[in-house]
Amino acid sequence: MGCSSPAKHVLFLNGKITTLEPKQPEITAMAISNGRIAAIGSDEEIQNQFPNTKSVDLQQKRVMPGFIEAHGHFLGIGYSKLNLNLINTKSEEEIIQTVLKQSKLLAKGEWLKGRGWDQNDWPHQNFPTHHALSLAVPHHPVILTRIDGHAVWCNQAAMDIAQIHLQKSDPIGGKIMRDHKGNPSGIFIDNAIDLISRHVPKSSVAQDTQAAQFAAQEALQFGITSFHDAGSGQQAIDVFQTLQQKKIDMPRLYIMLNGEDENLLAHYFAKGPQINDRLGIRSIKFYADGALGSRGAALLEPYSDDPRNQGLLLLTKEQLSAATTQALQHGFQVATHAIGDKANRLVLDAYQEALQKSPTATNPRLRIEHAQIVHPSDIKRFQKLGVIASMQPIHCTSDMPWVPARLGKTRAQDEAYVWRTFLKNQVFLAAGSDAPIESLNPFHGLYAAITRKDHEGRPENGFYPEQSLTLNEALVAFTQGGAFAEFQEHQKGHLSPGALADFVVLSQDIFNIKAKEILNTKIEMTVIDGKIVYQSETKKPLGLEGF
Repeated sequence: MGCSSPAKHVLFLNGKITTLEPKQPEITAMAISNGRIAAIGSDEEIQNQFPNTKSVDLQQKRVMPGFIEAHGHFLGIGYSKLNLNLINTKSEEEIIQTVLKQSKLLAKGEWLKGRGWDQNDWPHQNFPTHHALSLAVPHHPVILTRIDGHAVWCNQAAMDIAQIHLQKSDPIGGKIMRDHKGNPSGIFIDNAIDLISRHVPKSSVAQDTQAAQFAAQEALQFGITSFHDAGSGQQAIDVFQTLQQKKIDMPRLYIMLNGEDENLLAHYFAKGPQINDRLGIRSIKFYADGALGSRGAALLEPYSDDPRNQGLLLLTKEQLSAATTQALQHGFQVATHAIGDKANRLVLDAYQEALQKSPTATNPRLRIEHAQIVHPSDIKRFQKLGVIASMQPIHCTSDMPWVPARLGKTRAQDEAYVWRTFLKNQVFLAAGSDAPIESLNPFHGLYAAITRKDHEGRPENGFYPEQSLTLNEALVAFTQGGAFAEFQEHQKGHLSPGALADFVVLSQDIFNIKAKEILNTKIEMTVIDGKIVYQSETKKPLGLEGF
């Protein structure tokens, strides 16, 4: 669907409009002009200011700024529809049957790719081995990515292509799981994934384009008007630019460059930051550790359920400090994946060192992506260094069944998903979903943030509920937090004169319903630049004819 051309002036009237502006938090009407908000106020004020102007009746619906997804994987969302989707599978056997069925649709020797399995959802909760997978699908190389993207499960055909039998030791920052005889089991964690993935055919431009269009449709349906893409290469960026040039409806994109691609970084260091309302390129993504679910998150003390394991560090403090210093010198922000308390400390140490070496770097807004497990003594360092905690509330409620086993009760209570502690220490929170690892639906994230419960309302009082956010705090994190994290707080994340006309109309008033009902809220309309880019099939507001 191509973007419709907005009328020069349009009034949106008779709404319950949350502005997220302290001076005027709730209004009923807005005037939109040339893609920006021209005025806000009461219906009478706006109609008097703009007489004889086309108007849309919001029919008392709740309106708010568009959601800003602060950490997701845009193409990954699309590929979850193109590749085998294993999310919510409940056993190894279920997955093998799904893979077997899919293999019959492929040409002989073609790679079979899937994503979404999570052994924590299975009865035995142990990592699988390749044996049953290899027996079921012997003639196709199979690579199945764990839900968090930090482990893969492969069959013998894939390992043969990669000549894994020659790999006698683990790569730095990676782990090859082995059986009691020392043979590779079929599970590869973090940096060991590359041993397999380097042999998988690269996606084509056509495939990336299709994936991007799927992702755009889903994002707009969920009211996401801006999206921070956590780790892009040049081919993906080219695809995004082409779609935007063709005026395909998409959320605004803020790109984190893949920090492992030295040629990509050299190219953009030469060009400098690309600051654009539609596609901004000003950030670089690095990885400090793995994920908690696969026990790859780097911890200061061993895992409570694996006492010989403290996780994996994927780079050194010196490497990250040097990379951050270089980025700051070229005007780029750094956003580093860190989940475990050891990794978070390493990143803070590296950032501190880089900032000391870069006294002329103004307003760097360094970010830590996830910041899931943070030692209490490191919380204040976020604020002192001006580091943004880019977190995903839904990770807490997905992980809570097994987090105490990984960390023990004390660490789980004091260090895990401590949103309230961050706010008390004046740390800026930016919220997202990490889709496709979790649902892109921001209402799922809001519900997790304010309840710390699963969708069935468990546990009864929430998972360490003292760390919960209020609804307003959560909304700020999902809007203004993302805007601040991409240096755009002056023009998005709120509805005020001069701001971009990016907003959503909700199916119900989330301020006047029970928390669990937030999960059932839908987006009825998504507006970007004053243009309607998504409408639900429900009754449309009056005045949209020809809009």
